[in-house]
Amino acid sequence: MSGRIQRVGVVGGGQMGAGIAEVCARAGLDTIVCEADATAAHAARDRVSASLDRAVQRGRLEPDAARDALARTVFTGSLEDLADRQLVIEAVIENADAKTEVFAALDKIVEDPAAVLATNTSSLPVMRLGMATTRADRVVGLHFFNPVPVLPLVEVVASLHTAPETVAVVEDFATATLGKSVVRSRDRAGFVVNALLIPYVLSAIRMAESGFATAADIDAGMELGCAHPMGPLRLADLIGLDTVASIAESLYDEFRESLYAPPPLLQRMVEARLLGRKTGRGFHMYGQG
Repeated sequence: MSGRIQRVGVVGGGQMGAGIAEVCARAGLDTIVCEADATAAHAARDRVSASLDRAVQRGRLEPDAARDALARTVFTGSLEDLADRQLVIEAVIENADAKTEVFAALDKIVEDPAAVLATNTSSLPVMRLGMATTRADRVVGLHFFNPVPVLPLVEVVASLHTAPETVAVVEDFATATLGKSVVRSRDRAGFVVNALLIPYVLSAIRMAESGFATAADIDAGMELGCAHPMGPLRLADLIGLDTVASIAESLYDEFRESLYAPPPLLQRMVEARLLGRKTGRGFHMYGQG
């Protein structure tokens, strides 16, 4: 691959995938978002469009720039449309089998052997995904944070097989093209941020579960007493309780330390589909629409 990345694919158009696609399009890149089917692709387009509109309303983006970003983004239901991409970022559900399936398919579809296949996983081993391909040296972790258009950080995670030039390419992409800040992490569950964040969130869930304090008081304590912009339970709702549980399970599977074990309350809320903001109810209630 010669020169800087200009053609980007994003697999998954949910909250994270749509955000990644948006920042790529706003940076002037030829961007394709691939979803499971045409209906999901249309929903992904609506998600990106709504986010661009919010950026305009808040004065963060000019209307012409928003229109241009949406115009340079293609939404599709076929992975085959990613064949000519220089970089493909996977952002599907935080499930090892689903992500492995995507990487195995991309390995056959993406034509340029020098193209980079990146994962936005927040906790799964990059090595496992790389080994599903014939180009593990071109597979890397590129972990964005929600909301992607607002938060400046990206974690770059190299597996034991990832080539140094692959890391250099994605760091240049994240910093010079997208304007993000990068921290490097070894390929261990949770990387840097979630390995620190998730035990904190789980501790707050256990506190609520025990009846020690209410969700509102726990969050107020950390917001007003520690100057956190958002309390741990409201943050868990924003992340999605299913995602929090999935990250916790990955951390516990790797380290076998009790602080990483998902509390029963978290597991029950996931089973009940009380997942936070995206379902309208988690530790707090949220209006829909």
